Amino acid sequence: MLETQTMIQRMRALRAQIAALKQELANLEELRPGSLSRQYNICGSPGCRCKGTPPQKHGPYYHLSYTRKGKGGTRLVKRADLPAIRIELANYARLRHLVDRWIDLATQLSDLKREPPAAGNKSTKRA
Repeated sequence: MLETQTMIQRMRALRAQIAALKQELANLEELRPGSLSRQYNICGSPGCRCKGTPPQKHGPYYHLSYTRKGKGGTRLVKRADLPAIRIELANYARLRHLVDRWIDLATQLSDLKREPPAAGNKSTKRA
């Protein structure tokens, strides 16, 4: 009996955690997959500052690299768009983390539902 109550409490706790995750997921704003990189370039103009000693490269230039539905891409990101892009990337990372956590909790809940009763709690009698 005590084991059944403990199992019910664990199931309630898992369901509450899943409900909290769902609420967090619902509150996520814009998101996008990918990663942001910063690059500096050297041009082909002779006598440019990027050819000097020490070289002063052009940039920074920001690029967003991503893969979606099996296709990859890269986009140049304007400096003015950086804060929004960083937030979207962070939201996507948060989404992935929350979904992974949800799967872990759902798996635990599923396993708990299918856990056989303890040996001392058999309710069926054999003839």
